[in-house]
Amino acid sequence: MFKKILIANRGEIALRIQRACRELGVKAVMVYSEADREAKYVKLAEEAVCIGPAPSAQSYLNMPAIISAAEVTDAEAIHPGYGFLSENAGFAERVEKSGFQFIGPTPESIRIMGDKVSAKQAMIKAGVPCVPGSEGELPDDPVQIRRIARTIGYPVIIKAAGGGGGRGMRVVHTEAALVNAVQMTRAEAGAAFNNPAVYMEKFLQNPRHIEIQVLADKHRNAVYLGERDCSMQRRHQKIIEEGPAPGIPRKLIDRIGDRCVAACKKIGYRGAGTFEFLYENGEFYFIEMNTRVQVEHPVTELITGVDIVKTQIMVAAGEKLPFSQRDVQVRGHAIECRINAEDPYKFVPSPGRITLWHAPGGPGVRVDSHVYNNYFVPPNYDSMIGKIIVHGDTREQALARMRTALLETVVEGINTNIPLHRELMVDAKFMAGGTNIHYLEDWLVHHKR
Repeated sequence: MFKKILIANRGEIALRIQRACRELGVKAVMVYSEADREAKYVKLAEEAVCIGPAPSAQSYLNMPAIISAAEVTDAEAIHPGYGFLSENAGFAERVEKSGFQFIGPTPESIRIMGDKVSAKQAMIKAGVPCVPGSEGELPDDPVQIRRIARTIGYPVIIKAAGGGGGRGMRVVHTEAALVNAVQMTRAEAGAAFNNPAVYMEKFLQNPRHIEIQVLADKHRNAVYLGERDCSMQRRHQKIIEEGPAPGIPRKLIDRIGDRCVAACKKIGYRGAGTFEFLYENGEFYFIEMNTRVQVEHPVTELITGVDIVKTQIMVAAGEKLPFSQRDVQVRGHAIECRINAEDPYKFVPSPGRITLWHAPGGPGVRVDSHVYNNYFVPPNYDSMIGKIIVHGDTREQALARMRTALLETVVEGINTNIPLHRELMVDAKFMAGGTNIHYLEDWLVHHKR
């Protein structure tokens, strides 16, 4: 096991990793920007290093500053958390070339799975079902582009090969709009991701977003830890996640889980990862793999009892997975609400000072948050200030616990999306389970404030 790990992130995930390190008896070095000097995990740190001013480009995305911080503190490994540099193959490579262990997959795995075209090709080879679409990057010839679209059938979606977070996508319903849409998406992809390559897929009309959590070690062992339903989202950003996914037969989950494990072994994957699928009419279609810990990992931790962050660290240190697939049991139901500092209906960010913070408690309630009374939410980063996660024996009990937890939560001084969560927890369709990825956006149109 490592003696010292540098945590190259901020916010609630930095605190979560710090806690995992403490449990493992590993010293944690926290890095922070000038805007995060007062963060809880910095105050609690044994060692902390300021890596630059508030803008991410000069701090949390500043590779030389992070590697220098690891060098001066004698850290042995770097945990990237999620976001920022967590899925940057170049960063993983620089970390390992500098003599540190990157707590995540190999740079090669990140590179393969980070490019949507190569990821899809790898999954097809591994027998993981994919959305019908182009074999790879779209050609330049408009005639060929139209031929591919006719073969797939309209509507189609044009996607950036290097895209993510809902950017670099365009739905096309008619042949007349196709070539122009491809050109526009290429231009956007080149500007946003430095990679103009695009590909085409069948646009599924009303799918759900289901993801499979995997863990793999360096000894070719891999397991899947059930699934999460992340269909409650706005502009491709998840707001509520839960597990297990309501109404999907266990045998279907087991079948797709086994294929994900086989894919991990085939590509030599290590660490934590998530296979994301669209699910429609009883079929799973692979869309992408996230080669890092997910925001919603606590959902899986609560229903399986597996500490994903601790296991990430252990397998990065060369240890074998401490359990096999037959040891993984899914118990009860968990739901997570992301708490964001924003207007609950207009989604305008609401940074500023939290004048009162009261977190909920009680049986089956977990709060992952780095904020406290009088904490200042900086305007420079993502608006998420925490997550409320509940566990119950049944989905109904989990919903009841979440309703209670949201009523108990008090945040004053800034706006949060808690009022939206309170409404959604009593929404008849959500309570019934199985809403699709468009449901929340449609709901917001009909519930305008």
